[in-house]
Amino acid sequence: MTTNHKGEKVERLAAEIRRQFGTEATKRFLRTLPTFRTETDIPDRFRDQLDRLESMGASAAAGRRR
Repeated sequence: MTTNHKGEKVERLAAEIRRQFGTEATKRFLRTLPTFRTETDIPDRFRDQLDRLESMGASAAAGRRR
């Protein structure tokens, strides 16, 4: 019974998070945030790390699509 109750709590929480992300207030707030982008003058070592992260994310996304 405990696992079923825990599963219900997780589902309720997920539904609540989806609901809140869809509200107009949240959408208005998100529109005010700056776009995430890298600056052009960052050191090469950081750019290399960002490139590696991006490629890892793309590989993970491709693996989920299979």
